[in-house]
Amino acid sequence: MRCCLTWWDLTWFGFGSVIGAGIFVLTGQEARDHAGPAIVLSYVASGLSAMLSVFCYTEFAVEIPVAGGSFAYIRVELGDAAAFVAAANLILESVIGKAEVARSWTSYLASLVNKPASALRIRAPSLAEGYNELDPIAVAVIAVTACVAMLSSKGTSRVNWVASAVHVLVIAFVIVAGFLHAKPSNLTPFMPYGVPGVFRAAAIVYFAYGGFDNIATMAEETRNPSRDIPLGLLGSMSAITAIYCVMALALSIMQPYTAIDRSAAYSAAFGSVGMRWAQHVVALGALKGMTTVLLVGVLGKARYATHIARSHIIPPVFALVHPRTGTPVHATALVAAASAAVALFSSLKVLSSLLSASTLFIFMMMATALLVRRYYARGVTTRTHALRLAALLLLIIGSSVGIAAYWGTSSSPGRWQGYVVLVPAWAAGTLGIQLLVPLARTPKVWGVPLVPWLPSLSIATNVFLMGSLGKDAFVRFGVCTAVMLVYYVLVGLHATYDVAHGACGGEEDEEVNRDPTLPSHTGRD
Repeated sequence: MRCCLTWWDLTWFGFGSVIGAGIFVLTGQEARDHAGPAIVLSYVASGLSAMLSVFCYTEFAVEIPVAGGSFAYIRVELGDAAAFVAAANLILESVIGKAEVARSWTSYLASLVNKPASALRIRAPSLAEGYNELDPIAVAVIAVTACVAMLSSKGTSRVNWVASAVHVLVIAFVIVAGFLHAKPSNLTPFMPYGVPGVFRAAAIVYFAYGGFDNIATMAEETRNPSRDIPLGLLGSMSAITAIYCVMALALSIMQPYTAIDRSAAYSAAFGSVGMRWAQHVVALGALKGMTTVLLVGVLGKARYATHIARSHIIPPVFALVHPRTGTPVHATALVAAASAAVALFSSLKVLSSLLSASTLFIFMMMATALLVRRYYARGVTTRTHALRLAALLLLIIGSSVGIAAYWGTSSSPGRWQGYVVLVPAWAAGTLGIQLLVPLARTPKVWGVPLVPWLPSLSIATNVFLMGSLGKDAFVRFGVCTAVMLVYYVLVGLHATYDVAHGACGGEEDEEVNRDPTLPSHTGRD
């Protein structure tokens, strides 16, 4: 692909890919149902977890500047099987994420024309609840943004940063106008659903931070990845975290949490304080934001699909780059078509929790892959040290799962006995890696600080937030992953085996997927 992007492009891609349906839709939904005014704490918790993942993504993107994002990084460090599990969830995340944003687009369009959120959808009584409101407008929006993304990466960037700049002005208006109509009494009670409600909301609103990984997928098209990616990723996400917390506080202080509209929270809030003209400004700004999220989302996820196709896990036709536009047209069409099909049927309530489970799982795998990258290298790490690393990683992941399970299943979340065992076990696993396993690789340009503690904390926080989701999210997550694994056993496994043994032009694929920091390492353990 063409190297045409700078840190300026990546920073605005960060704003364009992240600020959209999450803050404008999920804030109202979760403040009303799970967190109350403490929704601001939910954004703080999920923001801290997201920043830990951003550190991991940044190091990988600088060291391995290819289009595959987390799929490519996990494939290099953990092998094909783990990479496919990541690929299955990446595809799931991209399809569901775009579908959810597109459904939200329709809700805010209805708010703009003074109609109920579901007024522009077609009701189908014969279908199951949650899937019985058809949304052709969402399908049309996905199709239009996909066509724009196919034309040019640089042109898409220009459209994105202009639209995102306008969107930032709307956000500034929302914050200022919200605090001008503040009623401190609306913050009482601050935590009506208790601490569990805060973390349940944090797991759902984590979706609002999703999309920053799209920046990492643009590494192959970035002129100076070692400088531009850290600036674009860390800079944009730091600003976005602060914006989200302030916006959540502005909504909570404008009206009681029991009166917050679940579908178009900010528009309805301004209407409730007498600023009916402002609700149109907010709705229009939300539409702009969600449009850029769809635009950058299809751009980034198509790069994921491109790299997955390069490995032949999905048909290699989706890896083709158009000679005139320099964009992966087939991969873009694949992501858009699947997203449109889901958006046509599925409600926001069905989509949001499933998306969060998939996203959190991928970020947990990314942190694990980073620890493997730092502490294991073929031909450098001894067998004894490799076994120690594997055992200590299992201890970290196992104790993290235990903490999340104890929190989710304990009849009284305030009980502390289990944490006395589980938290020290997590700390012991992390300290063991630091003291008992020597570093095998040091980043050449930019690296995550405080290794192994920050990646280990990223594993723990992502697993904990996953544990805060309801059981329905895990049922859907498990079913979707199982379907993908069946596909892998019947199709993907054989295709990658053929490529690895030179039956399908293996040398070229090896060159694409090889870790540039290890010339002899192909990532095909």
